[in-house]
Amino acid sequence: MNRRTMIGIIFIVAALLRLADMWGIVHLNWEQCWTEYFGPVLLLYVGLELLIYSFRHNRSQWLQRQLPLGEDGKRVCCAVRLGADEYAYKGETFHGARLDACCGGLRMDLRQAVITQDEAVDVHTFLGGVELLVPEGINVNVTSHSFIGGVGNEIPNREIPGAPCLHIVASNFLGGVNVKLSENS
Repeated sequence: MNRRTMIGIIFIVAALLRLADMWGIVHLNWEQCWTEYFGPVLLLYVGLELLIYSFRHNRSQWLQRQLPLGEDGKRVCCAVRLGADEYAYKGETFHGARLDACCGGLRMDLRQAVITQDEAVDVHTFLGGVELLVPEGINVNVTSHSFIGGVGNEIPNREIPGAPCLHIVASNFLGGVNVKLSENS
């Protein structure tokens, strides 16, 4: 684990301790008034930014794994806890996915996937992030249900007649999803 990741984790733990003190779960002595509301939000923001930056810019942390198929043998089910995983399609047919990231990062590369019909990607994050790289030539529909999190959709808003649609449904709690066409955008 590199220095930025450790600093990010420290900030997040400090913010969670402060919130627990505010809610009466633990009793710590926090004397300054500005820490009542500004401190926890600032610590969470800085911690998440450091963590996300660390996972995006240090690809050596990402473990490239085989595609984990669900019970139906078609839909991919990926879950990351306290780490980072990368999954890439290399010409396989895509039949939808469920992606879960808790205190970590997940990257799915669909640029070489074969998408012949409308498919759905369900994304759930808690203190984590998911990056989706989608192929050109398909329609992308993004729906977000986020609490202190969000979705970055870098796909141009266009409708390609007759092309399959990738429906991305993101549920984020202190996390985020980034949808883009290429790695460099």
